[in-house]
Amino acid sequence: MIIGERLKELREQKNLSQGDIEKRSGLLRCYISRVENGHTVPAVETLEKMARAMEIPMYQLFYDGEVPPKLRNLPKHAAGEDGSWEHSESHGRIIDQFRKFLGRANEKDRKLLFFMAQKMASQRRSAAKAD
Repeated sequence: MIIGERLKELREQKNLSQGDIEKRSGLLRCYISRVENGHTVPAVETLEKMARAMEIPMYQLFYDGEVPPKLRNLPKHAAGEDGSWEHSESHGRIIDQFRKFLGRANEKDRKLLFFMAQKMASQRRSAAKAD
């Protein structure tokens, strides 16, 4: 599937013009045209803006069924006692800031950060097993 074609199809189904999407999303109309015509690949943040502008859930950009597909065999992460991820507003802000930083970092810096995060996570797991 080519994402630009899918975006155009969804926009036309909603009877929206590129100008409507521009007003709702803040993205430039010429950029929307470039995405729809396959001249540029949008970032995830851009896809989120376009989905919000069309008032559709993000999964519909990649899946044309009525109900989101079922997720299977997802690994459990031991963040909370019950194996679920902790969700809070402060965690969300931190993750968002980290995501933005990683988007600006060069490949060498990203690799270093991921290596450090892996080391810290493995040390934390080792300490938890020792307790």
